Amino acid sequence: MSGLPASPADLVAMPEGGITSRVLVKTAHGNTTMFAFDGGQALSEHTSPFDALVVVLEGRFAITVGGRRADAAAGTITQLPGGVPHAVEALEPSRMLLVMHRP
Repeated sequence: MSGLPASPADLVAMPEGGITSRVLVKTAHGNTTMFAFDGGQALSEHTSPFDALVVVLEGRFAITVGGRRADAAAGTITQLPGGVPHAVEALEPSRMLLVMHRP
């Protein structure tokens, strides 16, 4: 990124049958990564030691946090607390930002 406005589609292409990602910002205090998912693609349940936010830019995801599943549409933000199991599934072709915070 060059400091100029860019659309999500310009930053990460929508994959066919998979998931793509691009790290947009990486510092000692965290990172911001954009993901694009084809419909039906998922990140299986896992944990992270750090808090994170999922910002849905386009499409719709099912996000499970601590065993509770909810739909997240474009324009929504979901907190993923550190140490709590979570999973993300694209219900249609979708893009999101993952913003991870390190203490």
